[in-house]
Amino acid sequence: MKTPSPEVTKNVSLSRNSWPWWPLFPLYPYGKRSTLVKEIIPNQIWSFEQLQGLYYVAVPIRLTVVKVSGGLMLFNPLPPTAELCEALAQLEKKYGPVLTIVLPTASGLEHKISLPAMARAFPKAEVWVCPGQWSFPLTLPSGWLGIPWRPRTKILVKDGFPHKDSCSWISLGPIDIGLGSFQELACFHKPSGALMVTDSLVGISSEPPEIFDLDPTPLLFHARDRGDEPLEDSINARRKGWARLVLFASFLRPACLDIPPLKEVIRYSFSRGLRSSKAHFGVFPFAWKDDWQDAANELLGVREPLIQLAPVIERLVFPRAQMTFVNWLEELEKLNGINWLVSAHFSAPLVFNRSKLKRLKDDINKRPWAKSDGSWGFLGGLDESLLRLGVVPLNPTKSFKDQDLQV
Repeated sequence: MKTPSPEVTKNVSLSRNSWPWWPLFPLYPYGKRSTLVKEIIPNQIWSFEQLQGLYYVAVPIRLTVVKVSGGLMLFNPLPPTAELCEALAQLEKKYGPVLTIVLPTASGLEHKISLPAMARAFPKAEVWVCPGQWSFPLTLPSGWLGIPWRPRTKILVKDGFPHKDSCSWISLGPIDIGLGSFQELACFHKPSGALMVTDSLVGISSEPPEIFDLDPTPLLFHARDRGDEPLEDSINARRKGWARLVLFASFLRPACLDIPPLKEVIRYSFSRGLRSSKAHFGVFPFAWKDDWQDAANELLGVREPLIQLAPVIERLVFPRAQMTFVNWLEELEKLNGINWLVSAHFSAPLVFNRSKLKRLKDDINKRPWAKSDGSWGFLGGLDESLLRLGVVPLNPTKSFKDQDLQV
């Protein structure tokens, strides 16, 4: 099946990209969030992409807009900049008003932090949230966090589901992760055949995402090998930088990465032409080993994006819950007409049918699960330390009472 050709709308006006609440979750690109809008399934589903990351380790994050009976559903909120709201207003003129805003994850802070502002931007829309919401360091009533109180806000599963005429909802979890629970509600949109998820599955391509065309600086920054090298733009530099960003995002600290001594970092910093905040003044505290590309190739799809459970999720959320994930995949196999996958991160839409689901499940059952060697070493060490300290449970799938959202 051929992937629908996206229609792309771009607007890089800085005044339209302002996000004043960025200090609540201070990640790149901070107070300026450009949005790339694509129609990814004609007249059915649209992707609103922004960038999010730390120290230029930025990856796409997606709000999915879905055509439902009578209007639109917003799935996985993002910062509602003026630019984003203007693009939504254009869709509303053609397809009807925003009817529902859905936060389908209990632990996805990057989406949770945007929900209050999104709810204010569309005051007539119902708000639906995943059960078991929690905050850190204290679990507070969600109304205190800016999420609307009842009856406007409803809890998925407990209060039912929105748009049951066109959508089916499949729960992954809850999984006890110590500080709270991991749970995600996947939404299958029957008219388009698209399965929408948050973090549970991603598809990663070897080609840099199109949103970096708005500003390729993160790619060019990480394509270098030393801090005194200029940020030079080329197709190869973008691909090299993207592959390294994928390694960072997947493993946090992959085995093919070294942190050089401070003396060496300073030696190559503040070089002529790099004395600006955009270049981080030449400060580049990374040294890549010769085998870094081989490690990246295991995560990247060449002909099409490689569909996978992100290593950071597998090792820190599901290390002792493999069968929970496999059982969820088996539930997805029962969906009639599934053709596409739309994740909140990386590439979308992805061809995703029963055949691909079966291959993914078979691969998970055959390969080692939640490894602790190679690039998985840092994640494995972190999980083992949390387990030893009693922060995370040995049996995360044991029966426990979900926290009801206090609204």
